[in-house]
Amino acid sequence: MKIRFEKMGEGDREAVIDLFNYYVENSFAAYPEKKVPYSLFDQFMKLTEGYPALTVRDGESADRAVGFAFLRPYHPFAAFQRAAEVTYFIETGYTGKGIGSRILGRITDEARRRGIDTILANVCSLNESSLRFHERHGFAECGRFKRVAKKKGRDLDAVWMQLIL
Repeated sequence: MKIRFEKMGEGDREAVIDLFNYYVENSFAAYPEKKVPYSLFDQFMKLTEGYPALTVRDGESADRAVGFAFLRPYHPFAAFQRAAEVTYFIETGYTGKGIGSRILGRITDEARRRGIDTILANVCSLNESSLRFHERHGFAECGRFKRVAKKKGRDLDAVWMQLIL
């Protein structure tokens, strides 16, 4: 499959938020209970200043956005600059095709260039496919906040996973 990465920008607002909202409404991959407004994109852009924020495009389908990924600071204090939190979402018709692995490779390369040597992922305990994906790619569970959230009437743990580059 031919995909390409572009720097996320204003023109990606609707595609990114629509994709995020799909997961909000149909899964445990995104924590919100209800669809988020397009203004959340502004927060994404602010959170990722100085960090890689990418849109994934299907090169065979008129360069349609089929995913996005970004790193953001794990903590605002300078002592934590070596660590970043990752977020990525891929359109369901494109999952299971190696795109997630390619995104993670691109994000980790960008992280290394910026002196980041620890990537953290916050994964919902009910998102088994994401937990497996991260484990297959070298992440290890490093913390679990039990029953800190509730979605669709179900208690959720926030599972923190860590990859040391």
